[in-house]
Amino acid sequence: MARTATFRRGIYRSKRFRRLAQWFNALPHPPLAMEIAPNRISLVRWSRAGSLEDFAVEPLPLGALLPSAVESNLADLAAVQSILGKVCKRMHVREDDNVAMLLPDPVIRVFVQHFEDFPRSSEEAIPLLRWKFKKSLPFDVDEMLVSYVRQAPRENGVNVVAALARLPIVREYEEVARGAKLRPGVVLSSSIAAMALLADGRATLMVRVVGKSLTTAIVRGGILCGYRCTELPVNGGELAPRTLLDEVFPVAAYYQDQWQEGIQSVAVAGIGDRLPEFLPLFEEEFHCPVHSLLGSAIRNGRVPEHARPLAQRELEGLLGWMWHRA
Repeated sequence: MARTATFRRGIYRSKRFRRLAQWFNALPHPPLAMEIAPNRISLVRWSRAGSLEDFAVEPLPLGALLPSAVESNLADLAAVQSILGKVCKRMHVREDDNVAMLLPDPVIRVFVQHFEDFPRSSEEAIPLLRWKFKKSLPFDVDEMLVSYVRQAPRENGVNVVAALARLPIVREYEEVARGAKLRPGVVLSSSIAAMALLADGRATLMVRVVGKSLTTAIVRGGILCGYRCTELPVNGGELAPRTLLDEVFPVAAYYQDQWQEGIQSVAVAGIGDRLPEFLPLFEEEFHCPVHSLLGSAIRNGRVPEHARPLAQRELEGLLGWMWHRA
């Protein structure tokens, strides 16, 4: 459907991340990528050779952007436009430059759904997914943008990863980009991009905090086995280890029940130098290594030297997107 074209361009195939990374398209990746988060706007440019050429990060005023799957996100449109304009000016953006847009996780709902049988054609699959999720989302099915990828299940049938968003919300972000003379060509959630930094085939629990948003995902051998995005009672800087563990546990318990195995690795992002405060409790609960997502990605070679400045600013979404486009 034409009205879902922009959103569905967030799906592609990647040899390095074969199953989950079908989320992205096979078209050439734009040299610019932008992440819009509640507290900042970040813009990155890569050279033709794929190395980091330049980047700019500008803070957003508190409350200017309020991520939501339902309500308008741009509480202070003028402030967001102003900051984006400043970022584009610093980067010497040219009119109609193509850009990949990473949006806050709460904007895009992600589900891992099992089917005994699932259509091969998108003409049949999209209506089925609309029907399947119409009672799970707080907006009208006619406003539902749908993107999906098939995955191998644990046993029989088909697992489908579906990403759903409300059209007016996605359009809101696209219009802001167009107002800055950018041309949005890829739209996806930040944490889906960040998952590319998970390097090994073990069942890895990714815990990512951005402001009051917590995204919990389990990836095993490139397959997304579980996903949950929730709102925390406080910002990440004020978060207690026990509170975070309690929020993370439902996805881990679901995985252990469905896949009949434990979590083998935990990768944490978004709590900065507070990670040592969380390590004892998480290691005791999951009986496995717990590490920084970015630290692990650097050790595994997924953050090349030229991209280290992005790691220093904790831009794991943009780093994940860079890894895909490489």
